Amino acid sequence: LVQLEESGGAPVQSGGSLRLSCAASTHIVSISCLAWFRQATGKEREGVAALASDGVTTYADSVKGRFSISHDGTKKMFYLQMNDLKPEDTARYYCAAIVGVDYCSGSLWERPYNYWGQGTQVTVSS
Repeated sequence: LVQLEESGGAPVQSGGSLRLSCAASTHIVSISCLAWFRQATGKEREGVAALASDGVTTYADSVKGRFSISHDGTKKMFYLQMNDLKPEDTARYYCAAIVGVDYCSGSLWERPYNYWGQGTQVTVSS
C-alpha cells in the first residue's frame, strides 16, 4: 500500500550537514504523519523528529536546534535536514509513516507507525 525509501545518508565530519530524503510511494491513501527514527549499533531505535498531520513538529532533545523535518508540499517527499552533526548522531536513519487518518500527532514512539523504510546510514567522524 505504501512504500518508503530513504536516501542521503553518507559519511560526514563532525560539524557538517546532511539532508536525508524519504520518498513515499502511495497511490490510494495519503501520508498523515511521518517521523524519522535512528538506530545506532548496539542501541535501541529512537525517535528523532516527527511531523504531525496539522504540521506541528516534534524533536528529540538531542537534536533540537540542529535537525529539521519537512515535506515538499505534496507529502510524497519528506526531508530531515541535519546540521552541526556530532559523532553521536552516527546511526541508521529510518522514515516511518501513518497513513489514511484525519489526524495524528507527531509521536516519537514507534508504535503508531505502520509503514517503514529500509533506512540510510549516517556516519559522523570526529
